[in-house]
Amino acid sequence: MGAIAERVYTDQADIQRLKATVETMPDEAIVEILLVDGNRIVGTVVSRPSLQTFLDPKGQEGINGHVRIDVRDTGQSMYVWLDRIAQVVTLGSA
Repeated sequence: MGAIAERVYTDQADIQRLKATVETMPDEAIVEILLVDGNRIVGTVVSRPSLQTFLDPKGQEGINGHVRIDVRDTGQSMYVWLDRIAQVVTLGSA
């Protein structure tokens, strides 16, 4: 992933929300993720995500992060931006 994120956050309430999302996804957790657009992803967290500094397309610096998920149905990996996650349900561990 590059140093550009579509959305970045500087407000402490937003950053705390992202931190809370990180805490719900430890290494090798099997999770169901509900995205803000209503889609769901079920899979395994490859490693706990971390917050990072990115630039948005306008050059504004802020915080966001992504998590790599091995998707259960396809076996493929995908990256999910933390700010697109509405809810995480832990289903177990790998």
